[in-house]
Amino acid sequence: MRGMRHYLNPLYLIPSLAPIIAGWVSAQTTPDLCRAPEAGTHTRWVSPENPTGEKGKGSLTNKGAKGNAFHVIQPGETKAIYAAQGAGIIRRMWFSGSIAKDPEQLRAVRIDMTWDGAPTPAVSAPIGDFFGIAHGLTARYDNALFSSPEARSFVFTIPMPYRTSASITVTNESAREVWLWYDINALVVEKPATDALYFHACWNRVPATTVGEDFVLLPKVEGKGRYLGANIGVIGNPAYRGTWFGEGEVKVYLDGDTDTPTLVGTGTEDYIGSGWGQGEFVCRQSGSLVADQQHYVYAFYRYHIDDPVYFHADCKVTLQQMGNQSMEKVREMIAAGVPLKPVWFLGRENGRAIQGRLLDEHANLKVTDANFPKTGVHIYRSDDVCATAYFYLDKPSNSLPALAPKELRLLGLKDKVWNRGKPAAKPAAPNGGAL
Repeated sequence: MRGMRHYLNPLYLIPSLAPIIAGWVSAQTTPDLCRAPEAGTHTRWVSPENPTGEKGKGSLTNKGAKGNAFHVIQPGETKAIYAAQGAGIIRRMWFSGSIAKDPEQLRAVRIDMTWDGAPTPAVSAPIGDFFGIAHGLTARYDNALFSSPEARSFVFTIPMPYRTSASITVTNESAREVWLWYDINALVVEKPATDALYFHACWNRVPATTVGEDFVLLPKVEGKGRYLGANIGVIGNPAYRGTWFGEGEVKVYLDGDTDTPTLVGTGTEDYIGSGWGQGEFVCRQSGSLVADQQHYVYAFYRYHIDDPVYFHADCKVTLQQMGNQSMEKVREMIAAGVPLKPVWFLGRENGRAIQGRLLDEHANLKVTDANFPKTGVHIYRSDDVCATAYFYLDKPSNSLPALAPKELRLLGLKDKVWNRGKPAAKPAAPNGGAL
C-alpha cells in the first residue's frame, strides 16, 4: 500500500482490489489524518487567484489583496479553468456565481473534462445537472458525492485521477455572461495507483419517452469499471396528471447481458430507498430533492457507494417508463387517446391480494373488459426524462454520444418547470396600447 495512502479512495479502483482497499482505507481513515505526506505528493488549489495552481503563484493581482476572484465568461466563450500536466488527482471542486442563480445557465452552461489528452471528454454535461440536480433547479442538499449548502453554490468530492494531463473547461451556451467563482483542489503525485480508474459522466434527455421502451440512464460502455449512479429528472406528461409515474424498474446490464439484465430493482421510488410514493428527502446515497406532485416535477438521485456496481467487460443502465393508477383512471385515459400500455394489475379482493400479468398469462384480458378487476393498473407511459450518470472506466475516453445541443437541453423548461405555479404573462398590447 505504500505510496498510495494519501490520495487513495476505493471509489475509483479496479474492481478486483476495491473491496480489499475499501476495508483498508476504512480502518486507516483516522490515523492517516496525522501522517506525513508521501514524497512527491503536493497539494494544489486552482482558482482565479492562481489559475495554474503553480507553486508560489497565488495572489499576484492587486498587491495580494482580492483582485481576481472570479472569471467572466461571455456567451459563446469557452474558458479553461483547469489545465495540468503530469499525474494528479482532483479531490474537490466548488463552484458559485451567476450559474447558481440562473436556471437557464444551470442547463445551458456546459462542463467538460478530458483526461490524458484523450480525443473526447470523459465528462460532458450541463453544469447544474453535473453537480447533482436536474431541470436547471437548485435546492439545499448534502450527500455522499455532492452538496449545495444554501442552494447557491455547488461542491463535488469525487476523486478523479489522471496520469499525464487533465483539462476542465466551462462553455457558456446561455444568452447572458457567466460570473464564475470556483476552486479546484487537487494533489500532484508521482503517479496514481496502477489500478486507478478514470472518472466519467454523461447526460441524456428524452422529452417524450416511447411507450414500452426503457429510458437509458447509461448507454453501453465497454471496459472494466464501476457504475456510481445517477441523478434523474422527470417532468410528467400532463396527459397522465393525477397519476403516479414511479413504478419503472432500474435495470443494470453487466458483462455481456443482452435482452435481460443481471441487476434489477422493483420500482423507481424503491430504487432511491423510498416507497409508496416519493416525497422530498436528502440522504447520503439517495434522495429526492424536488417532488412537486402538483406540477408533476421531480428530481432525485441514487449513488452506489456502499453497494458498488462493478463491471469487467461492459455496462448499460436503463429505467423503465412505467406508472400506476386505478382501473377507472386507465379507462378514462384510454378513452381520451392517451398513449399507454397496461402491463400488470394489483389490488385486493375479499381482503386478499390479487394480481395479474397482462403481458403473459392474462394477455387476453383488457382493461376495458367488464370483468377486469377493480385494482390499480401498472402501465407503460411517456414522460419527459433526463439523467446524469456517473461511472469509472479503465480508459480516459468512453465513445458515448456528444452532449445534446442547448435547444434540447432547454426545451420547455421555462413553462413546465421554472414558471410552474406562476400566472401566465399577459400578451403585449398592440402599438403599446392598453388591453
